[in-house]
Amino acid sequence: MVEFFEAVKQLLKKPMAIRFGTSGWRAVIADDFTFAGVRKVTEAICTHFKTSDRTGKSVVIGHDTRFLGERFAAECAGIVSSHRFR
Repeated sequence: MVEFFEAVKQLLKKPMAIRFGTSGWRAVIADDFTFAGVRKVTEAICTHFKTSDRTGKSVVIGHDTRFLGERFAAECAGIVSSHRFR
């Protein structure tokens, strides 16, 4: 799993202070965790999956109940769908 997160950081091509913990991305909403950041990470994940021959496969997107969680997930889902993942 650590390799995956390091690959995502490399694919972003711009250093970002993204910290991953046991439950995912650790950040303060609207400070370090933004819609722009979600878009960048989602694009990087899709690029990684495409190079790993996962195109057309299913991707599960979840969210918690914190502020804007559902909207962040919807933003992610739109990008994932545009890359032809289910």
